[in-house]
This record gives sequence, C-alpha cells and structure tokens, in this order.
Amino acid sequence: MQYVKIKDVIVEQIESGQLSPRQKLPAERKLAESFDTTRVTLREALSLLEAEGRIYREDRRGWFISPEPMVYDPTQTLNFMNMAKSQGREPSTQLLGAKTILAPKHAASLLNLAPFSEVHRIDRVRSLEDRPVMCVTNFVRPELFPNLLDFDLSLSLTDIYREHFGVVYSKIKYRVSTSSLLGDTAQALRATSGTPAMVVERTNYDQKGELIDCDIEYWRHDAISIESLAELKREQ
Repeated sequence: MQYVKIKDVIVEQIESGQLSPRQKLPAERKLAESFDTTRVTLREALSLLEAEGRIYREDRRGWFISPEPMVYDPTQTLNFMNMAKSQGREPSTQLLGAKTILAPKHAASLLNLAPFSEVHRIDRVRSLEDRPVMCVTNFVRPELFPNLLDFDLSLSLTDIYREHFGVVYSKIKYRVSTSSLLGDTAQALRATSGTPAMVVERTNYDQKGELIDCDIEYWRHDAISIESLAELKREQ
C-alpha cells in the first residue's frame, strides 16, 4: 500500500534527524508531488503519522513534526509547571476565564454536590515552548476557597491552595480516556476539529480526605506520555 510506504519514509526521516521537532512539513500539494501520489493517498499517510503521534496539525497552518511528549506521572504531585520544568521544558499558562456558576451535572457528580450547588469554574490553556498542548477546566468548591478568583489564576492552583488556604492534596483519583478536540477546545489548541485527544480527569482530596476540586484536561494526544513506576509489595 503506497500510503504505508510514504508513512515509513517520513518516519525514517524523523528518526534520522532529517526532520526536526516542530519543523513544518511542505504543503500537501508539494508533498504529493514529491511522492508522485494523489493528495488522497498522502492524507492517508499523514493520518497514520498523526495517530502515532509523529506529526500534528495546526488549523490553517499545516503539518508539523511532534516534539518529545511530556511524561505525565500520576504518582507524582508535581503541578503542570513544575512537572514540565523538571523535564527541561518551557511551560506557560493562559487564563481563558474564571467565574462562579451552578455546578454542571458532571462536576456535581464528581464532587458529590447537592442540587443547585455553586462552583468556581476556571478555564486555562497550557503550553510547552509556546505550543498549546492542553486545555483544562477546574471546578472548585467555593466554600473552601471563597476569594479564589481574586488570585492570579495563571499560577498553579496547587500552590495557591497550599500558600493561602493551608490546603494540600492527600489523594487524587484519575480517569484517563480518549476523545477528539472539538469547538472552542480545538480552537484554543490551534487544532482542527476531530484531532485525537487524551482526556485526563482528576478528582482531588485534601489532607482531611475531603473532596475539594476536580479538573478535566484535554491534551493533544502526541504531547503527553503517561508513565508510572509501581513498586509491588511481596505477600508475606
């Protein structure tokens, strides 16, 4: 199959260093001419490369070579900024919006809230080396953090909780699934609608074992690698 051969050629160029991270690929028309193929066949090859996390597409800008993904270790309590810096990356955060609202159904379920409960909703975009890689929405119990929205929310919520409210995470429940980037989320990540996504859902407990907030992260799937080391106890 020609599209598989095209994919293999591009993979070889990536692995040999001929194509470097964040490098822009030629326009599809030129690539199709280079491989003496149709754009339909070329797009099949590009779709395979995207599915493997080798390349990514930015809306109206074209295809790019994917950088190394950030390692996401659920057993570590590092926030996004510190996790990225510990791996030599350059992180940044953009605040999209923050307000107090009636808890939507999913957030109310995650936080075990009564009907008509309010939550702080905080929407942000996380970037690595100026490339948007993750959209996150936090739902926070306002009675625990009454003036939270007055803080600089481009900073780490984990640090704000600890430094200003004396609250630290003691337990985190994770759920990881796959999805697609759509609508405002795709736009915020400069992705085309339908781009594959990794979804990380976290529910967080404080040092008293009380639910305090939850967050839903939509990642470009090529930008994250979930890895963890589990030490197993031997049965006596």
